[in-house]
Amino acid sequence: MGEKKLGILVGGGPAPGINGVISSVTMAANRRGLEVVGIYNGFHFISNSSFDPEKHTVVLDTESVSEIYFEGGSILRTARDSLVKGGEVDQEKVNNVRSAMEKLNLGYLVTIGGDDTAYSASIIAQEMEGELLVAHVPKTIDNDLPLPGGMPTFGFQTAREVATGLLKNLMRDAKTTGRWYFAIVMGRSAGHLALGSGKSAGVPLTIIPEEFGKDKVRVEDVCDILEGAMIKRRALGRPDGVAVIAEGVALRFGDVAEIEKLLGKSIPRDPHGHVRLAEVPLGELLKGEITRRFKERGEKITIVNAEIGYELRCASPVAFDMEYTKELGYGAVSYLLDPNYGMEMKKRGALISLLEGKLNPIPFDQIRDPQSGRTKVRVVDTNSYSYQMARAFMTRLEKEDLEDSSFLAKLAQEAHLTPDEFKNRFSRSASI
Repeated sequence: MGEKKLGILVGGGPAPGINGVISSVTMAANRRGLEVVGIYNGFHFISNSSFDPEKHTVVLDTESVSEIYFEGGSILRTARDSLVKGGEVDQEKVNNVRSAMEKLNLGYLVTIGGDDTAYSASIIAQEMEGELLVAHVPKTIDNDLPLPGGMPTFGFQTAREVATGLLKNLMRDAKTTGRWYFAIVMGRSAGHLALGSGKSAGVPLTIIPEEFGKDKVRVEDVCDILEGAMIKRRALGRPDGVAVIAEGVALRFGDVAEIEKLLGKSIPRDPHGHVRLAEVPLGELLKGEITRRFKERGEKITIVNAEIGYELRCASPVAFDMEYTKELGYGAVSYLLDPNYGMEMKKRGALISLLEGKLNPIPFDQIRDPQSGRTKVRVVDTNSYSYQMARAFMTRLEKEDLEDSSFLAKLAQEAHLTPDEFKNRFSRSASI
């Protein structure tokens, strides 16, 4: 069979910097005398019995990848296929991957992806028992993987940069036209991207799921925060603004009947009858309710929905991500080939990270949630200095606003309520 080769695959959604990892891994492996095989579409083809090496792989070499690191997208494409079905490991798919690895004569595999891809990579590492050594390079614009030292996932900094530019444009448009924008920003499990871009662009309000703790959230609660912030901004002399809402807020809604009533239509269910909350049109839902509330007070307000996410994923990486992905790719190869990382550790597979400028491989079993078995999720710490600073610069109702009689009177006047009515109406949202 000859010397073992190194394979690379990409799973999950795109993120700026993927090509940088592919480039770095390929060049580092070539310098060590290893042939590199690029696998198309993540686990999609190799987990299928119809896998064809000639159609579904490509030989990578230094010349072909030396200048792709500044390009967005993925030359190996990507797919969301995993080795899990119905919450359990799909052994048939795992067996197909094993067969594909043997066909390709791979001794090493570098996977690039988020938590789902990391979980599939850990399954393969465990299944192959040292016959295939696996390193996973964490990638997601959501920044929700538990990297040490507060290091971001690659792609996040570029996504935040691009999102910030878009939000700045919306802020100018809002001021020019006297309207509001509700910007729904990607981030299913965590609000890092919404908070980071909202903070950088100076938007008056950002809402993330973490601020509600572990509680289920009513649509009414989110709308109270939005409406209160809009009224407060009016009281301060600004009838316009941009509110950023992390898409993960929709996954906190607990009352499906309330949502369907507000939307005036049913929410799609999956084959098991479970509501697909991910398909809730969050911007439409919030816009409709806030517009209705203003109309009831005899006021007309213009709100425009904007979704920010897909525009970010294949952006050309900023300098940080270009450098960072080179380091991660080089680190993946070093972990797999250097003897100072013992074979017992390598058999377990690891997530590649950097800590204080040094390579810091983290065994897969150390990043799993002990209850779910899945990769742990890093969420925004609402007790952190960073979040408290962001909150301090937002224009949103706070308890202090309701305790200041002079300002309370201004707020009540804008809402066409008495001060007592306003205080009773918004006391709950001001305490969130």
